[in-house]
Amino acid sequence: MGNPILQFGTSRFLQAHADLFVSAALDTGRALGHVTVVQTTANPESLARIDALRAHRQYEVRIRGLRREAVIDTTTQCHAISEALNANTDWPTVVERFARDARVVISNTGDRGYECFADDTAELLRDDTSVPRGFAAKLVVLLHARFKAGAAPLTLLPCELVSGNGDTLRGLVVDIARGWGAGIEFLRYIEHTCIWVNSLVDRIVSEPIRPVGAVAEPYALWAIERRAGMVLPCEHEAMIVTDDLLHYERLKLLLLNLGHTWLAERWQTDARDPDENVLHAMRDPLLRADLESLWRDEVLPVFDALGQGSDARAYLDDVRERFENPFLDHHLADIARNHEQKKERRFKPVIDLARQLGVRVEQPRLNAALAACAQRG
Repeated sequence: MGNPILQFGTSRFLQAHADLFVSAALDTGRALGHVTVVQTTANPESLARIDALRAHRQYEVRIRGLRREAVIDTTTQCHAISEALNANTDWPTVVERFARDARVVISNTGDRGYECFADDTAELLRDDTSVPRGFAAKLVVLLHARFKAGAAPLTLLPCELVSGNGDTLRGLVVDIARGWGAGIEFLRYIEHTCIWVNSLVDRIVSEPIRPVGAVAEPYALWAIERRAGMVLPCEHEAMIVTDDLLHYERLKLLLLNLGHTWLAERWQTDARDPDENVLHAMRDPLLRADLESLWRDEVLPVFDALGQGSDARAYLDDVRERFENPFLDHHLADIARNHEQKKERRFKPVIDLARQLGVRVEQPRLNAALAACAQRG
């Protein structure tokens, strides 16, 4: 019998998040079992990780940062992954693992993971020896093999940073299968028998340890939206099953992500040091005071109106510690990539929520930043 957890993607994030959770849970008998990891791209670093996992089946995760004002610097051996496959060279084995052994599928396929390709065609359903190019197309072929095998229902738990990632991925898979002329029973199997779970992941994994391994901050969260019949890969204190995933998405987007983007906004408009990072910014008294004022005066009143003020302030305490991590070199230049789009996604919802909730609060900084964005546009 193969591993019950099948993972698509070998990113350092998954190494220091889901895989590390499974490893800790294995030690206490709270995991389904080990992980089979599937590499879906052909870049050299990813191939090196697969080779290293095949050779050693464990790797180091170094946790560095602040937690409750204590400095943490520890190294853990992660032993969750016991099989490593390359989709391009081991496809028949991937099909077998998916169709017969897996109970949970985890994915984190990067910014372009949900991209679809014209050269993935219906012929792939008739020839399951060919490897689809796109991840969603791969899932169609793999789910078709599982459907034909009559295997038990499957839980799919994507970790891509897409709102409603489970629903989004299911929609893509159904659209591809329908476009390929798949039968009604298979479409019903995808939509209603398989369990697609929305989740939110939150951990800064700052750098790789080569060829495999990672350095990460102490803070970690995996918020999972409750779905009837879902199977989770493990139990872990950083995993939260919730009926209100939107609450956790708002906390991350409107406090942590908004804070990062505000620092990037100031970095751009004030023409600050090109090498400035988040820690440097937090240690600038004037900039820190401005950020604190932004959170206090323009954002927290919205959470108060939602009845979530205490949760927001507790989360903000964690955000401050994360921003002050002395080991993390998180450059504002990197945060400022795609800056105008990030402002729209991270500033505008706070303004819209304040209006919808009737919150009488001035939001001059957020409005000015968006106005500047509109002028440049």
